[in-house]
This record gives sequence, structure tokens and C-alpha cells, in this order.
Amino acid sequence: MKKVTAFLGTPRKQATYKAVREFERYLKKDAEIEFEYVFLKDYRLEYCLGCKLCFEKGEEHCPLKDDRDLLLEKMTASDGVIFATPVYAFQVTAPMKNLLDRLAFIFHRPQFFGKSFTAIVSQGILGGEKIEKYLRSMGGYYGFQVVKGCVIKTLEPTAAAVEARNSLKLEKAAARFHKDLMRTSIPAPSLFRLLSFRMARSSIKEMLNPDYRDYRHYEEKGWLESGYYYPVSLGLIKNIFGRLFDLLGTRMIKRP
Repeated sequence: MKKVTAFLGTPRKQATYKAVREFERYLKKDAEIEFEYVFLKDYRLEYCLGCKLCFEKGEEHCPLKDDRDLLLEKMTASDGVIFATPVYAFQVTAPMKNLLDRLAFIFHRPQFFGKSFTAIVSQGILGGEKIEKYLRSMGGYYGFQVVKGCVIKTLEPTAAAVEARNSLKLEKAAARFHKDLMRTSIPAPSLFRLLSFRMARSSIKEMLNPDYRDYRHYEEKGWLESGYYYPVSLGLIKNIFGRLFDLLGTRMIKRP
């Protein structure tokens, strides 16, 4: 049985929560899935201090002792993850942004390979599309296989026609997520993801001291020599581009 965890940045069980519940119902139509709701408001998560110890020494050296690792464990134990938030001042809510800030070290050391990710955003009038795209980009940098999510309109009073369109969007998003959740292998990276990996590796090889956690992590994982983060056939074209990205990264870093 697949395990899916939804992380909700909303402080209330209203439109965003109801949208995730509807998404869950559609998702379970064709498969038996364990579904967990995580309301970020119910967890103690302090604000990032910007000390960069998680980058330089490792996340275990973070001076803040709260529920960060518990939330991280829930992601690790899941086959699929959903980030859901309403639009607040044209951005995600404060609890959701705080979670993203506290997990910033994963941008340096991605880990959720093979797991599915999507986003559900509720908006009053506008702003949701950019936020949904932003959350998908965060999922990609974490290492997830990202699936296009959806944006629903929840300005009250909500007309019946709008509710019907919302339901259709949620149904289609659930179908996309289900398809990715049930795949049996991890796909090859896009050229953009391959570029991101090779540029990051070039930076670590040329600029970082072996005492830094990022360097040791890449060395331990074999990423200093591998084609990508995980074993995958890149094919001729992507292998050629990969070598070009290596050269480009090295030249950019050495440029005075």
C-alpha cells in the first residue's frame, strides 16, 4: 500500500483542507492508499536563524530543537507528498514558508528520489498559479518527482459553476498524481535537473573545503563521479550535455 502525506499550511479547516479531502477521495478511487494529514500549525517549528550550520556542518548541528526532524521523518516515510496552502498576501502562509526555510539544507543535499510530489493551492481571486509553480520547484529541488498540481478558486460566496470547475481540477490533479505514484521506476532527469546537478557538483569540487558537509555528502554518495544523483541511463544526448554542463560549471567558477 502506498503512503501519501499532505502538509497543510492553512490555520483553519476550511477551503484548502476541503480541497485536499476531495483530492484524497479521487486518489483512492483506483487504489488503496494510506493518507495522512499534517497541519503545520500543530507542530512546533522555530524560525530559521540563518546561521548556516545545516549547510556547513550538517542539519544535525541546527541549534533549534523542535519538530523539524519529526516532519522530515514523515516525508521520508511517504511514497507521495502534497504541499497545500491558501494564498496569503500573494504568497504561501507563514507556517508553510517556515517549513521551506527550515528544510533549505535539502536544496544542497536532495534526498527524496523516487517519491512523488504535488501542490494544491486555494486562492480568492489571483496569485495561486505562481505559488503552485513555486511549490513544485521546491519539490524538485528536494529530489521529488514533481507532478503538476492545481489551483482552486474559493472566494466566498462560491458559485456552483466555480465549485464544479474546482472539482474537475482536483480530479485531474489526483489522476496525474496517481499515475506518478504507481510508476515502477525512476525516470531520467530533465535537462534542467541534469544541469542543476552538474553545476552544483562543479561548485562543490572547485570551491568547497572537504571539511564542509556538502562536500563530504557528495563524496559519500559517490556524486562527485556519478552521472546523476541516482543510477539512471542518461542516453547519448544527455551524456553529451552532461559533459558540457561540467565544462560550463568549471569555467564559470574559475572565472575571475
